[in-house]
Amino acid sequence: MKKYIAAIDLGTTKVVTIIGEKLPSGRIHVLAHCESPSKGVIRGEVVNIDDVVNITKSAIEEIKQTVGIEFSDVYVGVAGQHIRCIESRFDIPRDNYLETISEKEIRKLEENMYNIMLCPGEEVLHVIPQSYNVDNDWIVRSPVGITGRKLEANFKVFVGRTASAERTRLAVERMGLKLNRIVLEPIASARAVLHEEEKEVGVVLVDIGGGTTDLVVYYDKVVRHTAVIPFGGNIITEDIRQGCGVLPRHAEQLKVQYGSCYSDLAVENKIITIPGVCGREPREVSFKLLAQIIEARMDEIIEAVMFEIERSGYADKLFAGIVITGGGAYLEHLPEFVRYKTGLDVHRRKPIYVSSDSSEEVIHCTYATAIGLLMLGFDYEEEKERQKKELVPVEVTDKGKAGNKKPFLLHLFDIPKKENDKPTQLANTDGTQQGYVVPLEFSEGEKPQASLKSPKQRKAPKPPKAEKSESSLFADFFIDNIVDNNV
Repeated sequence: MKKYIAAIDLGTTKVVTIIGEKLPSGRIHVLAHCESPSKGVIRGEVVNIDDVVNITKSAIEEIKQTVGIEFSDVYVGVAGQHIRCIESRFDIPRDNYLETISEKEIRKLEENMYNIMLCPGEEVLHVIPQSYNVDNDWIVRSPVGITGRKLEANFKVFVGRTASAERTRLAVERMGLKLNRIVLEPIASARAVLHEEEKEVGVVLVDIGGGTTDLVVYYDKVVRHTAVIPFGGNIITEDIRQGCGVLPRHAEQLKVQYGSCYSDLAVENKIITIPGVCGREPREVSFKLLAQIIEARMDEIIEAVMFEIERSGYADKLFAGIVITGGGAYLEHLPEFVRYKTGLDVHRRKPIYVSSDSSEEVIHCTYATAIGLLMLGFDYEEEKERQKKELVPVEVTDKGKAGNKKPFLLHLFDIPKKENDKPTQLANTDGTQQGYVVPLEFSEGEKPQASLKSPKQRKAPKPPKAEKSESSLFADFFIDNIVDNNV
C-alpha cells in the first residue's frame, strides 16, 4: 500500500492541497497542507480550468518542498448541484449455487452499475449498495459466505455531468498529476467527522461551505441520501453587504467576528462601527440587525435541509440527530438555531482520528472535506491491496518429480506436446470435436509455452495404426502379386 496520499479539495472559496500518512494506530497524520483562495470554481464545480491550474500548481510545489516528498497522483473532491442520485437494481445468476458468495461477485455487481443507461452527457461518479437479495431473502449487510442460485442488489447511483468531470480531470492533468479518483465531497466530509455508531443509528451530516451546503443521510452504516443545496456562506456575506451597505471584505468580517444566526440570542444595544468609503462618515450596524440578516438566510438553508431529510424517507430514524461541519459551522448560536428549527439533536464537529505536527489549525471544521479525502484515499488503496492478494497463482507439480512445484497461471491454450504423448480427445454431445487434453511434462528450468490457436486451427492427431493379422497380410500379398499380374 502507498505510504503517502495526496488530495485536493476544490472549493468555492478556497482550494486545499493536503498530504498525509496513515499511522499504525489507524489515525491519519497530516504532513503538510496549503490553502489558497479559490478561483475558477463556482458552487463546487470547476468552470475555468486555467485559473484552477495556476492556483493549485504553486500550492503543490510548496507542499513538495515542505515535506520533501514527490507525489504524482491525487484524490479530488467534487460537488455541485448537477450531481443527482438514482436507484437501480441488478442481479446475476449463480451456476455453482452450492458455493458461497464471494467478494468478487459483489464487486461484479457494483462494476455493472457503471454501465447503466443514463441521460446524454452524464456519467456515474459513485455506486453505493443499499441491500442484497439472495433467493428472495433480503439481507441488509454483506451476503458474503451465503449460498444461493441468484444474487440481487439495490444500489444508490450518484450521477454527474460528464463535462464537469472532464474539466476536473483536465485540470489535474495540466497540474502534472494523475487523477486517482473523483470523490463526492459530502461522503468525504462524513468519513472525516462521523463515528460508526452514529452512522448505524441514523445521522445527517450538514457541511456548510462557501458556495454550497452538502448533506448526506446515514442509516445502518449505509449512505441513504445525499443532496447539494446551492446556498452557503457566500450568500450570507452578500446579504450583509447589501443589507448594511458595506464592502464585501467588511461584510465577511462582520459575519465571522460578530455574526449570529439567532436574533433572539443576539446582544442588544451594541453597535459596530465600520470605516466609511473614500473618507465618508463611518457606518454603524447593530448586532441585532446583523443577526436578523443572517437568520433570514440561514432559515432558508435549514428549510432546504429539512426538505431533503423528509425526501430521504429516514426523518423518523435519525436517532443521532444532525452533525454540522464546514466553514459555516462556526456561526455563533448555529447549533441552537438548527435544534430549534428541526427538533433534532445537533452537534458541531471537527475531523476525528487525525493528528498533525505542522499546524493544529488543520484539525478544523473548514478542512473536514480535505481530511476526508485523505481517509478515503487510504481506504481505496487498502481495498486494492486486498484484491491483489486474492489473485493467488495455481500450483502445478511436475510429472515424476515429487515436491518440485512450479507455480504459474493456467490458461485455456494449446500447449505443444512432446513425443509419445497420447492425447485424449474430448467430444461434444453432438459428436463434434471439442478439444484435446495433453499431459504436461517439462524439465527443470523449462517454462511452459502457450500458443493462441482457435479451435478451427487445431488438427486432430492421426489414430495409431492397428497391427494386422495373418489373414490381412495374406490378402495384401494376394492383391499385390496375383491380381496385379493378371491385370
